[in-house]
Amino acid sequence: MTAPIAHQTKVEKPWGKEIILTPPALPYTGKILELKEGHRLSLQSHEQKQETLTLFSGEATLSIGSDPEALEEVKMETLKGYTISPGIVHRVTAQTNSLLLESSTSEKGTTKRIEDDYKRLDETPEERKKIHEQKQT
Repeated sequence: MTAPIAHQTKVEKPWGKEIILTPPALPYTGKILELKEGHRLSLQSHEQKQETLTLFSGEATLSIGSDPEALEEVKMETLKGYTISPGIVHRVTAQTNSLLLESSTSEKGTTKRIEDDYKRLDETPEERKKIHEQKQT
């Protein structure tokens, strides 16, 4: 029997940190998101990725909907999963330092950033590959 290989890639983000727990070649991705108090993720949608977000600690709000001009604000409950389908607009805002688990299909397609506090552009597969290669050196 082959022993499992441990994997972890840390990616610093302007809102905190992303800890990727799965190798990039797998058909699924597991991440821990460390979101700092008062910060928020991009208002975004994914072309192909489906994800489930689970709040482990802290206080956070999920803004979600099909129209960026008419989003529902949901106070996230600890240890409950919030599934987001491709094309759905969403954003998480941390009222306090928060830890979230993201389980998703693999990181394929483009993450479209509709609004971003840090002026970042859309995240493309090419950009993701560069980040992964930098972390492996």
